[in-house]
Amino acid sequence: MTITSSSRWAAAVLGIALAATPALAQQPDSLAALKRLSIDQLMNIEVMSVSRRPERLGQTASAIQVITQDDIRQSGASSLPEALRLATNLQVAQVDSRQWAISARGFNSTTANKLLVLIDGRTVYTPLFSGVFWDAQDILLSDVDRIEVISGPGATLWGANAVNGVINVITKDAKDAQGLTLVGGGGTELPGFGSARYGGTLGSRAHYRIYGKGFARDPTLLPNGQDGPEDWHMGQGGFRLDWDASTSNRVSVQGDLYDGRIGQASAADIAVSGGNVMAKWAHTVSANSDFAALIYYDRTHRDIPGTFGEDLDIYDVDLQHRVVLGKRHDVVWGAGYRLINDRVTNSPSLAFLPPHVARQWFTAFVQDEIALAPERLHVTVGTKVEHNDYTGFEIQPSGRVNWTLSPSGMLWAAISRAVRTPSRIDRELFAPSQAPYFLAGGPNFQSEEELAYEVGYRHQRGPWLLSLATFYSRYHGLRSLEQTNPPQPTPIVIGNGQDGESYGAELSATYRLSDRWRLRGGYTELRVHIWPIPGSTDASHGATESQAPDRQLFLNSSVDLPAHLRLDGVFRYIGELPNGLPAYAELNARLTWQPIAALDLSVVGQNLLHKQHSEFGSPTARRGIERGVYGMVQWHF
Repeated sequence: MTITSSSRWAAAVLGIALAATPALAQQPDSLAALKRLSIDQLMNIEVMSVSRRPERLGQTASAIQVITQDDIRQSGASSLPEALRLATNLQVAQVDSRQWAISARGFNSTTANKLLVLIDGRTVYTPLFSGVFWDAQDILLSDVDRIEVISGPGATLWGANAVNGVINVITKDAKDAQGLTLVGGGGTELPGFGSARYGGTLGSRAHYRIYGKGFARDPTLLPNGQDGPEDWHMGQGGFRLDWDASTSNRVSVQGDLYDGRIGQASAADIAVSGGNVMAKWAHTVSANSDFAALIYYDRTHRDIPGTFGEDLDIYDVDLQHRVVLGKRHDVVWGAGYRLINDRVTNSPSLAFLPPHVARQWFTAFVQDEIALAPERLHVTVGTKVEHNDYTGFEIQPSGRVNWTLSPSGMLWAAISRAVRTPSRIDRELFAPSQAPYFLAGGPNFQSEEELAYEVGYRHQRGPWLLSLATFYSRYHGLRSLEQTNPPQPTPIVIGNGQDGESYGAELSATYRLSDRWRLRGGYTELRVHIWPIPGSTDASHGATESQAPDRQLFLNSSVDLPAHLRLDGVFRYIGELPNGLPAYAELNARLTWQPIAALDLSVVGQNLLHKQHSEFGSPTARRGIERGVYGMVQWHF
């Protein structure tokens, strides 16, 4: 067996190991009253993810896009990954009926590990491989206020793994989701779904909401054209309570429970279940100072018969203080602690050794925004210091500047250092479970490092909003598959034997033709190059680390029609992937009729341009994503 073929087999084993490791209710606003946000309102949306404090979207020194509740509703998205397609600065590919590959600025795979995902401040990546099990992230999309999507490093504030981007899903306050809402429907690829949500009050200062939802999804197509085995279903429920204890104190408590089953060909169904509970306290000290605390517990269970099982408990505490010092300094600082307790059930073909680990993370950060010229020029400097049980201390600094050139234009630039710290996959994965090993975790695997340079421009004038971000990132110590005993092809050990770079530009625009018709679009040009460092025996040339298209184009149209009708369309063009998967174009559309304010009737068509197409995977493992249509009824009391 040659080195190249050995690397491919090791990559396949690694991919199998990593892989082993719908919220459809909409708000009942009438179409007549649903005037999409004006361009001025869009620029004045307050975002939290760039500076961990409220700031206007139009003044952020970052490549950030915001997916609003209106955007989600109009798209007909039936899951969180589908909603993330609306961020044109992300690479989003559907792998099969439950798996997705989602990243920013390249390095996409089913186990993408350089993108940090948060839901109301709770990080949802797994320490098993530093990525996200997207099939377990099922939320009620009608409860989402907005999704803030940053492409580019966010590690100074959010820490390790916020290397190429941050996704922050922010749900509504309970007071904004009152009354009873019922949703039901089904169709070809989404046979059935339903949800119920009720919001009420507890006295004059507290509001709550509770919900329950479930769905069933059909499988995708195997390469031979037959239905795959991965049809699946899931149910989920949860609550949120918001209490305004006083004018200076606010407390929120929320939680979720879920349980699902996913089909597989050679064994019993995959079992996925878990839950979380989170508490927040926000205290206003004065007009120039506030304090926030967040604590949560997250439990996940995943059992893949014949491969592996995992029970993971995460405990997290995060503290933050913001203070304005004098007339020029706006300082945010904080500290955090994270504990994981991970227990894996190994199989003869795959093992994590040791099977049971407890790991700790300690973090602290500080960031200061300095107003050099209060109305025109701001400079932001900061750093995050983090300690983990694998590599010890990691320091991730950044500097940003934003310069208001005119009332309609703002220029920004940034330089950042970020790291992707080791996960259990990198150091503790072995295949088979006993020696002699074919694939082994690297006992000396170190953090992957990135140094990123960004320059962007944001322009707003009349009905136009235009944003452009350009970037260049240099990577050191990327994951590789190293031959340790040449000329023998095995064992293959996971190492840091690759360097790389990525560069490109992200353009997005919004244009309002009239009060009834809005167009949005986005175009991304991306190049990713990965090469082995001197002495490395890796022959994959990054094939296992990044499968992202060189270019992608998105066009969205939303228009109100007579007779209480509304038509929304989302067109996307995705370029060819490095593994030879052809480029494709697709169209989603949604037609809604709202005869009365409390009732919505919708028909949604997905992937309308082709009977089937593939979006991700090797030539022998690509799944066919089929055209689908479903209907939905929503009734709000």
